[in-house]
Amino acid sequence: MEPEKDGTGGHPRKDRKRKRAPNKQIGASEAMRARWDLEEERQPEAKKPRLSTVLLAENCEVTHGQLCELLKYAVLGKSCVSKPRWCQLFHQNRLKNVVVFVLQGMSQLHFYRFYLELRFLRKAFRHKFRLPPPSSNFLADIIGLKKKEPTGDLPKTLEESLPSAISKASINLQNDPIVRKYGLKKVSLIRCLLTKEEMKTFSFPLQGFPDCENFVPTKCDGSVTENSPLFGLDCEMCLTSKGRELTRVSLVAEGGACLMDELVKPDNKILDYLTRFSGITKKILNPVTTKLKDVQRQLKALLPPDAVLVGHSLDLDLRALKMIHPYVIDTSLLYIREQGRRFKLKFLAKAILGKDIQCPNKLGHDATEDARTTLELAQYFLKYGPKKIAELNLHALVHHQELQAASQEPRNTPGVIQHSNTSVIECLDSLGQKLLFLSQDTDASDLFSKNCKTIKCLSNKQVLEQARVEIPQFPFSIVEFSFEPFAPMLTEEMNKRMRLKWTQMSTVYAGPFSKNCNLRALKRLFKSFGPVRSITLILETHQPHLCVQYEVLEAAQLAIESLDGILVEGICIKVQRPVTELTLDGDTLVNELELDSENRGTIYLSGVNENFKDCLLQQSSLFLGLEAVILPKDLKSGMPKKYCFLKFKTFGSAQRALTILKGKEWKLKGRHALTPRHLHTWLRGLPPESRSPPGLHVIPSPSEQQSLQTLKVDHPKVAAWRWGRKIEKLYRSLCPGTLCLILLPGTQSIHGALSGLGLVGIKDEEESTIPNMCLSG
Repeated sequence: MEPEKDGTGGHPRKDRKRKRAPNKQIGASEAMRARWDLEEERQPEAKKPRLSTVLLAENCEVTHGQLCELLKYAVLGKSCVSKPRWCQLFHQNRLKNVVVFVLQGMSQLHFYRFYLELRFLRKAFRHKFRLPPPSSNFLADIIGLKKKEPTGDLPKTLEESLPSAISKASINLQNDPIVRKYGLKKVSLIRCLLTKEEMKTFSFPLQGFPDCENFVPTKCDGSVTENSPLFGLDCEMCLTSKGRELTRVSLVAEGGACLMDELVKPDNKILDYLTRFSGITKKILNPVTTKLKDVQRQLKALLPPDAVLVGHSLDLDLRALKMIHPYVIDTSLLYIREQGRRFKLKFLAKAILGKDIQCPNKLGHDATEDARTTLELAQYFLKYGPKKIAELNLHALVHHQELQAASQEPRNTPGVIQHSNTSVIECLDSLGQKLLFLSQDTDASDLFSKNCKTIKCLSNKQVLEQARVEIPQFPFSIVEFSFEPFAPMLTEEMNKRMRLKWTQMSTVYAGPFSKNCNLRALKRLFKSFGPVRSITLILETHQPHLCVQYEVLEAAQLAIESLDGILVEGICIKVQRPVTELTLDGDTLVNELELDSENRGTIYLSGVNENFKDCLLQQSSLFLGLEAVILPKDLKSGMPKKYCFLKFKTFGSAQRALTILKGKEWKLKGRHALTPRHLHTWLRGLPPESRSPPGLHVIPSPSEQQSLQTLKVDHPKVAAWRWGRKIEKLYRSLCPGTLCLILLPGTQSIHGALSGLGLVGIKDEEESTIPNMCLSG
């Protein structure tokens, strides 16, 4: 590219930034930023430590064990431990320090409630991820400290192998989600059945629903009683040109006898046999002649009129069978977890029944074994009741199992010394180094008595002051701030209002339209901007309007930017968000989200098809700096949706790609991303009441209404802003090359657990120049 001359007409000036005329399409500041990014790309790579997260989990959740994995690698490097599998740390040997800030009492909810106030955190850290609900030993978990376990024979269930810290004596049964739903006493079979409303919520096929028109009902006659027979059901599927289709079905009776175990030949072309899950291969399925209609006929003949079907995520099995049955027990919902999360069948089998299923040495899952296991789990629940299950403390058990699996996983990397069972403190000890721990929590400080300098402080202010002095002297530091949690009722209200706010931000009202407007064409137009939850025709106004609720914020914003003020059938329409107290700062929030460091360099596209990724790769020379292709999938069918996110190394690369993809050849619609990826799981889990079209005035709870009368010095918003500034000053005092993690562990209350949030980055890191293409759901 020919260099530009300076403003006087002389020769180019290399020692100062060059000016460029404003670009009408993307604005002067954006054009300049794109130009600088392009120059940055062409500069030779400097060997400085940098981080590139490759979040494998669909919901971007990173476990405490995975955090420990990263910290040990940061301390020891690849010569001593294996690289973490969820992220890439380049030039680890050039790291100067590792600092972990823990903001106790804060969660992901608090971060987005005070998003505008926490300006520094959202702009300085490009990599953000969800944390699981908090554990009782959060600090010990992320450092990898484990209590000694009793020796002897392998216990029957996981419960018997638990350390004393999570024994029955320490469990508050009333907080267990199973007890909150079912109580402490034994429950009847009828009580365990999913209600029609629950079946509707969890997408079970139901009679009369539009997407179940061709489904076959069983011969159920409504005579179900406490003595009705239970049948375990499990299906395996493959991926075809039409989505997921049935390849195997197993039915097991109460006594454990297998009544049916059939392989099924799909009607459509198979794209993926999903062998690692189903165990089905092309060779196995080739000679099969049984079709879906054959197994439907067999099941109708085998199941009595009062049959109760039992399965794990049974809605997927019934949809694969294309059958409707109203009496079901779903063990993934019977053994309920916090926040709608579900235990895996493999875990429940080990924790409750003491049996190992879905073993790694087997090819795929055994459908008969899985069906029998779900049946036994339902029988166990009915026999012993919710109290017995609550006493097992399943949340602690699953966390304990994850730690055990991580510590026992074989490491076969050549030249790597085994440190899988060691803690971060032991890793530091092997290098002759110490850990610094600053906190005002005297109990937590006892965890790090070995090879650690612990400074007990009287307040957060003192923690801050000591951190500035002590951190430069230690290679690894943990700085813990403790914040007073909000009252449980206020936290629950805040949670509801924040979810409602995101829903309203993703909703648009459009109109007016003529009374003879083409409604089908209008729906097609609004759907072209992205996935739609609902479209409602508003007839309360003089002329018709539409209320469109999108699944993602980017789609709503794109519709507003594209359609507001255009002529539709001779009428100038207005497209806007609903005006409520929750959306008054909507424009400000959108602007700040676009500047979020995680969204920088990421674009959203609507209108992509199944071949989009292949076309993209074929013309990769047009899209320099492409790091990742994120193709969200439909949770039911497993098929990619018609939108995607493309993540680029720099803003300039993203802007150039967006211009190309919106051109005549590609004909896609898109804009810069607004929603950090880990948020999508939270937004997908919106309660049903928040998905209804907005319009009602939102009235704050009395406690919050009272606290918002005046902005006092100790108001939560002011406190969040003040502490954001303090952490910023502390961060800026760190030396370049410091790996920094800011962890909001999450909170527990009588209303349930709130997931945490993690932010990770390297101070003054240069973005990775190595493209990292990953297909992710």
